[in-house]
Amino acid sequence: MKTLTWLGPPQAGDWFPPLEAALDDPPGLLAAGGDLAPQRIIAAYRRGIFPWYSAGQPVLWWSPDPRAVLFPDEFHRSRSLAKAERNRGFETRLDVDFGSVVDECAAPREYADGTWITPEMRAAYVALHRHGRAHSVETWVADELVGGLYGVQLGRIFFGESMFSRCSDASKVALARLVDECETRGIVAIDCQMHTPHLQSLGCRMLPRSEFVALLAREASQTVPDAW
Repeated sequence: MKTLTWLGPPQAGDWFPPLEAALDDPPGLLAAGGDLAPQRIIAAYRRGIFPWYSAGQPVLWWSPDPRAVLFPDEFHRSRSLAKAERNRGFETRLDVDFGSVVDECAAPREYADGTWITPEMRAAYVALHRHGRAHSVETWVADELVGGLYGVQLGRIFFGESMFSRCSDASKVALARLVDECETRGIVAIDCQMHTPHLQSLGCRMLPRSEFVALLAREASQTVPDAW
């Protein structure tokens, strides 16, 4: 019977248990505890693990099987989205206001109680941004931030974390810009973590965890020629 692993102080080469130890209920929960130091988060992503927890909980680490992944050449750019990009006055920018994007992603939403982007999570990803690891793709209208997303890039993989929209299509426009940037920069996959019907409608598909980990092994350490 599987039991949850509790993480202690970091030890070189021993950040996390094997992925096969992830629980079946809740599916994909691998470990709890530890910290959100940049080195630990990067070590997690390289292994196919990400942090996700709510206020009042310990840090929880997940590796779901299967994994939701969007390959840039499979992105579904609908005619309505292309029209919105052309005609709605949207402008997309990279890394102009990373902190505000995270704050907007953490803001209350009608369909959800609370947020998993705790102050500690915000601080962790702002630190990763300062290290050049985390990036934001932003949608602006008349110098107002109306949508965007953020995530972490390792080699030729972009690990998406969250997105928000203050008006219709604003987050999809940011995702479309991310896809364009991935194709330009040689990034081969966008990790979307969990399946949703919305992501599926945009071209996201499910990969067995073993295939996702093999993808990371091939691509996460590759050099990407263009820096953000």
